[in-house]
Amino acid sequence: MWAAYAASIFGTYLAFDAFPLIAILVLDAGPAAVSALAAAGLAAGALVAIPLGPWVEFRRKRPVMIAMDLVRAIALLSVPVAVWAGWLTFAHLVVVSVIVAACGIAFRAASGAYLKWLVPPGELLRANARFESTLWTATVLGPPLGGAAIGVFGPAVTVLANAASFALSALGLGAIRGEEPAPAAAGEARAATGREVRPPAA
Repeated sequence: MWAAYAASIFGTYLAFDAFPLIAILVLDAGPAAVSALAAAGLAAGALVAIPLGPWVEFRRKRPVMIAMDLVRAIALLSVPVAVWAGWLTFAHLVVVSVIVAACGIAFRAASGAYLKWLVPPGELLRANARFESTLWTATVLGPPLGGAAIGVFGPAVTVLANAASFALSALGLGAIRGEEPAPAAAGEARAATGREVRPPAA
């Protein structure tokens, strides 16, 4: 799981500035359009955070994480393909930004619960420290390396690398051994909390 996280987080920060640059260089977007593109992911997060919580709660976490990685990989892969084919539109970039943001929220919700199952309680502090140090290393190294890669290869290549990082993350998560227990049913959750909890639609 740590290796999967490292792959995806480095890919994310490697392509940190790629979408705005693609909007400017490929689509000749102005400041307002670039700002709207940056805000699209945040807006999506605000809209989907509440319904995604219950959806994740009543499902096994590893399949959710793998699915979110694969959806992000496919969505991101569509961007360089569209750039090289001459099909890219601003709406395409916005949709991909929203998909990636929504999948990221679901992934983080599932990963926290899954880590608690995967790692013994006495090792959680060490595990979280490793994830945190990996995050900050990617934050420091990713953008400058991504900027260099954009200067040499163009922004579409860094988006392709980001898509590959999510595919690698999905492979890493799939390699984890051990069968995750089934999540609590709605009735069990209601009994435990004293309130009604409705399972999400399939």
